[in-house]
Amino acid sequence: MLNYKQYFAEKITSVLTGFEVQDMMAWMEYPANPDQGDLSLPCFRLSKTLSKSPQVIAEELKTTLKDEHIDEMNAVSGYLNIFLKKSTFAESLIRHISQAGDGYGSQKLGHGKTVVIDYSSPNIAKPFHVGHLRSTVIGNALYHIHAFLGYNCVGINHLGDWGTQFGKLIVAYQLWGSKEAVTLRAIDELLDLYVKFHEEAQKDPALEDQARSWFTKMEQGDQEALALWQWFIEISLTEFQKIYNLLGVKFDAFQGESFYNDKMEPVIQELKEKQLLVEDEGALLVRLDDFGMAPALMLKKDGSSLYHTRDLTAAIYRAGKYEFEKLIYVTDYAQNLHFQQLFKVVELMDYAWSSKLEHVPFGRVSIEGGSLSTRKGNVIRLENVLEQSIQKIRDVIEARNPNLANKAIVAEQVGIGAVIFNDLSANRIKDIDFSWEEALNFDGETGPYVQYTYARTCSVLKKAVLADRHAMQTNEVVGANLHNKEAMAVMKMLYLFTEKVEQAMVKLEPSIVSRYLIDLAQAFNRFYHACYILVEDAQLREARLALVQCVQITLRNGLKLIGLQAPQEI
Repeated sequence: MLNYKQYFAEKITSVLTGFEVQDMMAWMEYPANPDQGDLSLPCFRLSKTLSKSPQVIAEELKTTLKDEHIDEMNAVSGYLNIFLKKSTFAESLIRHISQAGDGYGSQKLGHGKTVVIDYSSPNIAKPFHVGHLRSTVIGNALYHIHAFLGYNCVGINHLGDWGTQFGKLIVAYQLWGSKEAVTLRAIDELLDLYVKFHEEAQKDPALEDQARSWFTKMEQGDQEALALWQWFIEISLTEFQKIYNLLGVKFDAFQGESFYNDKMEPVIQELKEKQLLVEDEGALLVRLDDFGMAPALMLKKDGSSLYHTRDLTAAIYRAGKYEFEKLIYVTDYAQNLHFQQLFKVVELMDYAWSSKLEHVPFGRVSIEGGSLSTRKGNVIRLENVLEQSIQKIRDVIEARNPNLANKAIVAEQVGIGAVIFNDLSANRIKDIDFSWEEALNFDGETGPYVQYTYARTCSVLKKAVLADRHAMQTNEVVGANLHNKEAMAVMKMLYLFTEKVEQAMVKLEPSIVSRYLIDLAQAFNRFYHACYILVEDAQLREARLALVQCVQITLRNGLKLIGLQAPQEI
């Protein structure tokens, strides 16, 4: 399929010297108003270089450019507006999407390159709450998007399975817990013990010292401490896997912080050899004053490791194992400073790959204005949200389509999709104030709306007699019968899919795909209501069916990229 921006940018730069094709492509726009063309070039940026007014430049380009893909051009207020030849555009687009199928929108941009994505990363012994959803679904979407564009992807779940919090949990278990209670209530009991520790520690600060002591024992290999720690991990992973199964999320490696325990000492030695470590009151740190940052603490005065120690070790390990093009960390923006410090330390260590580290921050989740706090037990478990969402969809199906086959499966696909889409529909950096009403609202610009539109395309195609449609898709008949404004609006949206997927990868922003799917679904539904598809005219019917199939393909591909299922009936 012709990349029209690139095609016309090359044409224009061939007659206007002093400009790069990539710059010209970046300046081109897709006008929202079809009366202003299919593609538009604002000539204002060209004015200074050419010493001419934008309107004169637009007029000259209109006179100079001649091409078989152009139906007409006009020059208005400094804009060169290009109107594509509709039949040629429609024919080539329908043919391309139909032939590409599940590969429509994909590219080989990342061929031979590896991207490592660190996402989800819940803390062991704590429930998987709504705050963990963001890293999980954003990371999962970025994984699919990069893979779709040809990258070899490695998804790592960097579990929070090490640290002083385990000393706290061991103390709480020994003081107030029992094997029977933990076995019976699993992660719920572990959470209660953790909360109780913080309540009691406010009254008896000595408990904090005991917790630090137990964590030091863990780091020194104490068998009793490690046995309890391992038990807590097994209980937690069983609970986490239930959530991942519901979300359809998989990882290539579960390498938590503890994985790097035996790999940290060489890194500390390397920091010493490169004269980056300094001692401060018994602790070891890397000073970053010259870069406007607080120091990166590497070892506590008792010799215990910290986040920086483990994350630095993990980055060095991953660089050696995967030789990545990008190493992406998906966490909330509260960790911005942490990763700025980490990346700077890697740079100071003279690792060439320091420029390949990227932090993908996202907004935090609050509950009706209040922050989430595991210590206080102020969490909303993600499993409860997903279960309620599924039940709500079941109720809707029973009311509207009680005879639907596989109701339980469809309810799960749409219910889970609603929660994921709710998270991915807005720019990731925005904070989310979680509310049940919004999360389970299925009207308007939502995941269920897109999934329902996909099911609508399936229904139309199922009803149609499709015996000879594939032959007609490559015929000029298709292009000649898709000239009305509703059909053209759909085709323009279809054409944008490849570009939108690439933008989502470059900006590390899955919401670009989510918003695109809403726009495509809305355009298709306007076409569906304005243009009866199964008309008597065979050529018109087949052309419209070909367009429906292209929408079906594109919606399915887009939904998959952001982790949603595409049910054929709802």
